[in-house]
Amino acid sequence: MRNPPDQHAYPTHWEADVVLRDGGTAQIRPITPDDAQRLISFYERVSDESKYYRFFAPYPRLSDRDVHRFTHHDYVDRVGLAAIVGDEFIATVRFDRIDSRGMPAHSTPATAPDGGRTAPSGAALADEAEVAFLVQDAHQGRGVASALLEHIAAVARERAIRRFAAEVLPANTKMIKVFTDAGYTQKRSFEDGVVRLEFDLEPTDRSLAVMRAREQRAEARSVQRLLAPGSVAVIGTSRSSGGVGRTVLRNLLDGGFTGRVHAVNHAFPDDLTRLEPEGVPAHRSLRAIAVPVDLAVVAVPAERVPDVVAECGDHGVQGLVVLSAGYAESGREGRDRQRDLVRQARTYGMRVIGPNAFGVINTAEGVRLNASLSPQLPNPGRLGLFTQSGAIGIALLSGLHRRGAGLASLAGIAGISTFVSAGNRADVSGNDLLQYWYDDPRTDVVLMYLESIGNPRKFTRLARRTAAVKPVVVVKGARHSGSAPTGHAVPTTRIPDATVSDLLRQAGVIRVETVTELADAGVLLASQPLPAGPRVAILGNSESLGLLTYDACLTEGLSPLPPRDLTTAATPDDFRRALTEALADDACDAVVVTAIPWVGDARADALAAAVREAAQASGPTPAKPVAVVHLEIQELAAALAGTGGEPAPGTRRIPAYPAAERAVRALAEAVRYARWRQEAAEPGRVPEYDDIDEAGAAADIQVLLTPADDTGGTGDGTGGTGTGTGDDTDPGVELSPGDTQRLLARYGVSVLPALPAPDPDTAVRAAGRLGFPVALKPTAAHLRHRTDLGGVRLELGSEAELRRAYAELTDYLGRPEELGLVVQRMAPRGVDTVVRAAIDPAAGAVLSFGLAGAPSELLGDTAHSLVPVTGRDAAELIRSIRTAPLLFGWRGSKPVDTAALEELLLRVSRLVDDHPEVVAVDLEPVVVAQQGLSVLGASARLAPPPPRTDLGPRHMPAY
Repeated sequence: MRNPPDQHAYPTHWEADVVLRDGGTAQIRPITPDDAQRLISFYERVSDESKYYRFFAPYPRLSDRDVHRFTHHDYVDRVGLAAIVGDEFIATVRFDRIDSRGMPAHSTPATAPDGGRTAPSGAALADEAEVAFLVQDAHQGRGVASALLEHIAAVARERAIRRFAAEVLPANTKMIKVFTDAGYTQKRSFEDGVVRLEFDLEPTDRSLAVMRAREQRAEARSVQRLLAPGSVAVIGTSRSSGGVGRTVLRNLLDGGFTGRVHAVNHAFPDDLTRLEPEGVPAHRSLRAIAVPVDLAVVAVPAERVPDVVAECGDHGVQGLVVLSAGYAESGREGRDRQRDLVRQARTYGMRVIGPNAFGVINTAEGVRLNASLSPQLPNPGRLGLFTQSGAIGIALLSGLHRRGAGLASLAGIAGISTFVSAGNRADVSGNDLLQYWYDDPRTDVVLMYLESIGNPRKFTRLARRTAAVKPVVVVKGARHSGSAPTGHAVPTTRIPDATVSDLLRQAGVIRVETVTELADAGVLLASQPLPAGPRVAILGNSESLGLLTYDACLTEGLSPLPPRDLTTAATPDDFRRALTEALADDACDAVVVTAIPWVGDARADALAAAVREAAQASGPTPAKPVAVVHLEIQELAAALAGTGGEPAPGTRRIPAYPAAERAVRALAEAVRYARWRQEAAEPGRVPEYDDIDEAGAAADIQVLLTPADDTGGTGDGTGGTGTGTGDDTDPGVELSPGDTQRLLARYGVSVLPALPAPDPDTAVRAAGRLGFPVALKPTAAHLRHRTDLGGVRLELGSEAELRRAYAELTDYLGRPEELGLVVQRMAPRGVDTVVRAAIDPAAGAVLSFGLAGAPSELLGDTAHSLVPVTGRDAAELIRSIRTAPLLFGWRGSKPVDTAALEELLLRVSRLVDDHPEVVAVDLEPVVVAQQGLSVLGASARLAPPPPRTDLGPRHMPAY
């Protein structure tokens, strides 16, 4: 029994898998009475010195009383966590709540609704606790204590503990460093030969930065162990020449892997010690291998994988590449099998690529790893490639290799640094590879094919950080299916694909539509400098091809200069002189060279040499990018790319494309990315507004979220209304108009009053209070904002006009009680817009903007931004929609007050950022006039705040 009567419910949500500093994994979970023997065994493996540091005295063994104390917790005042590898403790941490005198806090709290406890009436629950660690000596230096501190601090905050105190011997410098490096606000004192550390547990910018830096190093190291093993065992190598295992073994050897290779198959004869003709050691079991194995490639039937994983764990293998199929892609039973695979591997501290993976590749000269089904090791280069699809992985690798002779070769012009095809990506995902590639010196450009994004918040955070130093290019499949692909066990998101695209671009991600565009953009970014602007010079020997390139530039939003026609008689020297002049011209930022076959003796290699000579005339890294568009000159691309491999010092390789549209599209992506890089270097600011009443809004929200039978209703007597979904995970409250207006007013957002008009006489009285002219409109859900149905009457300047409009609406649309008619004062004329904010469980708070009516509803012309929004984000948001010209004086109209609109966006962003309970805000319409704006309609919904996993302690995705 996990929780005796004196304990509260076992907090399952405290369990987590974490990646440690060396790339291995461990499980963190609460200690229970069932762990008594584990604790004793753990303590026996701890050195006398570590025991002394923990207890300040010789303490060779734990007494029965100690064991009981350290395994029995109430999960409120006394909590213990353990880090576990295999079935053994490798470290423990515990806290005990203490009062202001440093004595144990022995209150008798009442049970709280969430299973926790609260202080008795009139008593304040102590908010300080004493914390202590013990780490097994063999695991010290792996970052175990740092990970445990993050988790025990999160537990403490959940239990209303705001401060930790720790007493440490001065000689215990490692533990002192754990505390001081954590980034919390702390106080340090020395008394009676003991260092006393006190630190607040409220996360700070520094503590979050420390946590994320540790996360990056740990996850990058875990990937590095998979991509640079010293030895590989292929488990499931068949005796015959075919089969997946034997194919991977051959690919490893043919690629020139620099480490040791072992073939493993339980069906090998007892006397078989070497597999021929490969000449590698053969073993019936991993246990028979006398030397360490770093990476295991698993190619056995799914039902045999658990035994293989156990063997690998016992042998100390660091990671698995599981090629085997039959997992989540095959149905419910397979999903259970996949979950068990990840749990079992993590138990042994191993990470998993797959299952159903295509494999991994590392072209580094000191590694040369091809643990994949690709028959060839790609040429080394500067591109990191991640795919969630084996088929796409095959197509990309073979296509890039094949294109060395023709189309914008990656094999010759850039090549691959590392490649991972993660299959079902049950464990290692694109996020892990972003952590690795962020500071990988061999990778200059990241290319990713994604079918699902399991943790959008983390992905956008990591992508933004990586994009600040190197391009991240993404093509996303399964955009319109509405669900994750079979085999991907990821959280679902309600965000439309267009919104996802906006959020990726906001994070600096270059999103392209096809795998071809992925390669086209990658080759340009890997081989050319970023353009300083959108001005493009075009030159070549075909006027028609130059015009096609010019049109393509305009289509992509670039600023092309008039094409320079060198005529069909142009020689390579003519190309060289023209390109040299263009690169020296301050009026252009990039050059596109166009070429068609010519009549005469000129050769493609001579033209390529001329272009490369001009491009590198100012040095090996020219200031402007150059791309070549050719028609039916297959030899030109190969000559421009070189002979394969890394270029010699001082040599420039030029990307070539068989169509102007492809070259220009890649160049346009580079221009937009360069602009983002420039802006990201000086991030925007979230402004402060003196009239915002954050505390007042928090108090309102607390009252509005309290059940009506406890509070007697909401402030205006009407109360909020539940969503009526019956979904316990979304107990939302739809606010009444009065409550919505009061909440928005706390943040300086005024809603134009609208008075109910249940009958004509009341409508007239309401108009008298507001002042003519007025508008009459319905509030019924099926008619709200439906001006196309004739349900809104404007500019009613007299009682007679109002009564006539009232009669017409009720005759045409229905009875007054069905319509919910209201009277509202007329606002200054302007452009009708809509502002919305919503919380997505996976992506977080998203702010949206568009023009009201058909532009946003029919055409989907809406822009989106993650919250919090900066001043720069707000300005970009209103300018990024296609119908933005209507705000800035289109066709002779007067520009509207976009400054007021930007301020409104910033205030709504602040509201949902400051109060995560505000899960939806809808302002429609917002009429933006030449001076100021008017919010004519508003609604809001509250719900208990969803958990912010991105702000909690680092952990791997739960399985």
